Amino acid sequence: MSSAPLIASIEAGGTKFVCAVATSPDDIRAEFRIPTTKPDETLEECCKFFTDQASSHGSVSALGIGTFGPAGVNQSASDYGFITSTPKRHWQNVNLLGTIRSAIGDVPAAFDTDVNAAAVGEWKWGAGRGVDSVLYITVGTGIGGGLAVNGQPLHGLVHPEMGHIRIPRVEDDPFVGNCPFHRDCFEGLASGPAIEKRWGQDAVDLPKEHPAWGLQAEYLSLALVNLICALSPERIVLGGGVMEQLHLFPLIRRRVVELLANYISSPSILSGIDDYIVPPGLGNQAGLAGGIALGAKALDAV
Repeated sequence: MSSAPLIASIEAGGTKFVCAVATSPDDIRAEFRIPTTKPDETLEECCKFFTDQASSHGSVSALGIGTFGPAGVNQSASDYGFITSTPKRHWQNVNLLGTIRSAIGDVPAAFDTDVNAAAVGEWKWGAGRGVDSVLYITVGTGIGGGLAVNGQPLHGLVHPEMGHIRIPRVEDDPFVGNCPFHRDCFEGLASGPAIEKRWGQDAVDLPKEHPAWGLQAEYLSLALVNLICALSPERIVLGGGVMEQLHLFPLIRRRVVELLANYISSPSILSGIDDYIVPPGLGNQAGLAGGIALGAKALDAV
C-alpha cells in the first residue's frame, strides 16, 4: 500500500458520479458510484461517502474533481467550482466544489471538466504516457474533449467545448440533430442519444454491420481532422460508451488518413495511425484517475 498522500477524487458525470479515495489508480482505497439525480440527493450521498471513509482511511490531503459542464474552471472567477450553463436544468449554477469541500475540509483542490481530467489521467498513467500532448474525446451521452499538455489541462476564455464544433453534414443524412443549443453540431450528430434518435435503437443494440457505424465513423473522423489541424495533439484517446464499440477504431483511423490527404506529414499519421488514435489505457477509470492527478497537482502547488 502506497504511503503517498490520500486524494479524494470525483468523476461527476451526467449519468453517474464516481467517488474515490486513492493515491493512484493502482491504489484505490474505496470507491462509490451513484446515479446522477438531483443535486441535493447526489451530493449528500457523495459527502457521506467521504465522511465515512475518513474514519476508515484517515483524512484526505487534497481533492480533485472532473465534472460534466459547462463549468467554472477559472480560479480567479466567481463561478469557480460551479457547474454553470448545463443542459441538465437542475444542475445549473450548482456549487459542486464548495459542497464537497464542506464535507472533507478546506484542503488543496482542483476543479476541471471531466474530459480535461481524463486527458490528464491518460497522460500520466494511461495511453498518453510518453508524449507531451494528449487529446481525450468522450463519445457517450454527450461529446466532450479535453487537451493535456505536459499534464496541464487547456483553459482559455472558459474551457474547450469540442463537442459543439460544427462539422459538415453527410450528404443525404436527413437527421436534423439532437443538440438543444445547436441541433447539428458534433454532439448533435454523433452522441449516443443522437444515434438512438436517428435509428430508433440504442447504440449497444445495433449490430456491427448496421449502416449506423459507417455514418458514425464519418462524423467522428470529420471532427478529429478539424481537431488535429487546430490542436496538433501527439495522441488522441477516444473514450465513452459509444467508443466501447471497438470496431469503430479501424474505420476512423482509415478515414482520418484519407481526409487529411497527406497534408499533415507526420509519421504518426502516415505510418503510425494505429498508435495515434487509441482507446483509453485506463478504460472507464480515466476520469477518476484524472481527479486523483488533479488533486495531487493541487497539493504539489501548495
